[in-house]
Amino acid sequence: MDISLIETLRWEPDTGFVRLERHLARLAQSAEALGLPSAEKARDALFAALPPSALPLRIRLELFPDGRIDVQTAAFTPLAADAVWRVKLATTRLSSTDPLLRHKTSRRALYAAARAEFPAADADEVILLNERGELCEGTITSLFLDDGTGPLKTPPLGSGLLAGVLREELLETGRAIEAVLRPEDLAGGTILAGNSLRGLIRCVPA
Repeated sequence: MDISLIETLRWEPDTGFVRLERHLARLAQSAEALGLPSAEKARDALFAALPPSALPLRIRLELFPDGRIDVQTAAFTPLAADAVWRVKLATTRLSSTDPLLRHKTSRRALYAAARAEFPAADADEVILLNERGELCEGTITSLFLDDGTGPLKTPPLGSGLLAGVLREELLETGRAIEAVLRPEDLAGGTILAGNSLRGLIRCVPA
């Protein structure tokens, strides 16, 4: 299979890698499911690639089909706590029956197509739906809705989406539950998008 696995992590000078164990666990699970070797070498590769830095870093690890691991680091500037993203809905559709959507892979054509539907100046994130009209996820984020009734609601994996690391944490700690969501549901609460790199971000329809 000509496909690689990707993990994007944040490194903080005081605390180190954010959600490291969750990222490594997802990588290992995906590598086993897709038959990619050498996932067990990812931890050492991450630490070996760390440059001397007193600033937050964005670190991208890619595991290739031949077992090669590439790690790239870059300075990272967190979003302001009061940041608000503008979001739009894509016409590009995901398939709820595609098992690869649950893994973070190099297969990005659908997400790139969705992002390309709108100029960057018009939307900070673009949300994709599946063939049934159910909300799935953003191009780089998991989707959440705070409708005021309790935990955040996030689409189930069965709708066709990535098993996000932040999403997993929120589900396991009870801060979120799975629920099928449709576009009309977004009008009934606060929209949030999030990933392990940036955390949760408040969103408004653009």
